Amino acid sequence: MKLNKQDILKSLELITVPGEGQNMVAAGAVKNIQIFGDEVEVDLIINNPSLQARKKTEVEILKIIHQEVYAKAKIKVNIKVEAPAKPKTNEIKGKPLPGIQNIIAVASGKGGVGKSTVTANLAVTLAKMGFKVGLLDADIYGPSMPIMFDVANEKPLAVNVDGKSKMKPLESYGVKLLSMGFFTQPNQAVIWRGPMAAKALNQMIFDAAWGEIDFMLIDLPPGTGDIHLSIMQAMPVTGAVVVSTPQEIALADARKGVAMFQQDSINVPVLGIVENMAYFTPAELPDNKYYIFGKEGAKNLSEDIKVPFLGEIPLVQSIREAGDVGRPAALQTATPIEAAFEELTKNVVQEVVKRNDKLPPTEAIKITTMAGCSSVKK
Repeated sequence: MKLNKQDILKSLELITVPGEGQNMVAAGAVKNIQIFGDEVEVDLIINNPSLQARKKTEVEILKIIHQEVYAKAKIKVNIKVEAPAKPKTNEIKGKPLPGIQNIIAVASGKGGVGKSTVTANLAVTLAKMGFKVGLLDADIYGPSMPIMFDVANEKPLAVNVDGKSKMKPLESYGVKLLSMGFFTQPNQAVIWRGPMAAKALNQMIFDAAWGEIDFMLIDLPPGTGDIHLSIMQAMPVTGAVVVSTPQEIALADARKGVAMFQQDSINVPVLGIVENMAYFTPAELPDNKYYIFGKEGAKNLSEDIKVPFLGEIPLVQSIREAGDVGRPAALQTATPIEAAFEELTKNVVQEVVKRNDKLPPTEAIKITTMAGCSSVKK
């Protein structure tokens, strides 16, 4: 009997591709058929990588060709598996926070670059613009927000919400605030392992009456560690802002901070980089700029790694003094500092709008710990 390609294709239409719901010809799984006398070679591509699926498909092809075409045909089946790329759906699966629209993590690769100062001034500027703002001080071991908002001696009260007792965040300058600093003495060190810190964070996140919030800012501790993973496990972070100074040492760590958020297993969009302490202008020489820590280092880094540059904040004594007395510098009206933070804040809001237009919601990651190390998965 002379075999022909059309008869074989017709017989293969009787077989359904595993997981497809279509016959293998219609699904495009059959890539090639070669006939040499009574020998038939069939090349297939399927998406199911399991050995059972491949074996079952091969057996079905042998059986159908023998039944429908030629019982004595010598058949060779070559199966190539091409598993489809898994799309990053990023649907919220953790514990979404009712009433909270956008969650922005503010991070830095290293300490001392002014991350908390930028976070505090970003928060009050958002509030000045009319947004409802919350700020979670997630720097468990070095909380600074109570001092920066002049509420170091105050304590959150309990309120009843739907029959449950919850913490009521303190409010200062239009910003709702919770911090571990409210629950410790000024000279008391927090000496906790990761699980204890994570439990405290979860209480401030989920056992608090935050109410309606347009922007929740999270002041993360320096580096890339356990607290960062705990936060991203607990809540779906909309995007991250990375703060750095222009110097090379800070930039190297800022690069790592960006890389942490961009890992496939974490996948939090990086809204951009802020360059803090960008330059110094003496009061007596207002037209001069002195680049003490280097010039435009963070801006160049943002271009290099293709993330937005959100703005630069100068090195000004009054910013430090304002933080120390509990009144963020951005509250000072008609000053270059106010203008710098307004420009930064507008850029952050713009990037959040772009991110929400183009990307689906972020998924809270799932973390498992084995043999002393963490593995991160969606």
